[in-house]
Amino acid sequence: MNTLYASLTAFALGGYLFFSPPAAATAGPKPKKLTKMWASDTTLRVPESVLYDAEQDLLYVANIDGKSDALDGNGFISTMNLDGTIRKLNWATGLNAPKGMAVHRNKLYVSDVYRLLELNIETGQVEKTYDAVDPKNAFLNDVTVSPNGTVYVSDSRFDKIYRLKDGAWTVWLQGEQLNKPNGLLAMGNDKLVIGSTKTGALRSVDVGTQAITTIADGMAATDGIMNDGKKGYFVSDWNGQVFFVDRDGTKQQLLDTRAAKVSSADITYIRGKKLLLVPTFFGNQVIAYKVD
Repeated sequence: MNTLYASLTAFALGGYLFFSPPAAATAGPKPKKLTKMWASDTTLRVPESVLYDAEQDLLYVANIDGKSDALDGNGFISTMNLDGTIRKLNWATGLNAPKGMAVHRNKLYVSDVYRLLELNIETGQVEKTYDAVDPKNAFLNDVTVSPNGTVYVSDSRFDKIYRLKDGAWTVWLQGEQLNKPNGLLAMGNDKLVIGSTKTGALRSVDVGTQAITTIADGMAATDGIMNDGKKGYFVSDWNGQVFFVDRDGTKQQLLDTRAAKVSSADITYIRGKKLLLVPTFFGNQVIAYKVD
């Protein structure tokens, strides 16, 4: 039998021997990889999150500059160019320990321990403040905004998600089922994606029913979440990992800097440039990676 027939599957029918070609292998999604492009200088001070503002074509960086729950007034927001150079180190000052950020209609929303701040993008000044229900028992963390302007804020210590909608600031969802929510990402107006730090899981919440489903798990201290534009997600683990989670929940580790003790905090992704930005927390840098 020649090599062609040897590679075929044989079966008998009515005394005759037939051959059928093997089934074609189903090609899975192409694995992604990261290539380091640049790292900022170390004038940043405990950068917890980085956010791309497409309208301004710049990056905002939230600097804790101290302990993550300290009410010391040392926190600030920096602006950066897309090549990693600092545009203005102290763009907005007088904050405590700023973390998550989101932009909507010339407003920058920033979580600051026990409060949500609304900043004017033109001036960097705080225009409105929304305090947690119990300011002494609050640890507001990530922020996201849906296309209709609804703002969501996670409380990662006290299992709450706040919502600012049409001027009303309320606890929208709470309970142990949230498993210490950190990263948030609004997907349209009807779905909210949550990173549950306690279980290292990426989960989806139906905004209308508040039903929760798990997309993927096993990602340790989930922090930032960004959509890739194709129903996949980049997810950071504060300890120093970044994962890509496909639409079917399959996850791939893209980055692991745990051995070097370099954290991966609240990330951002610039789709048009395929650029992933990772704040390193105690490393005092933002590092940019090209996604291929």
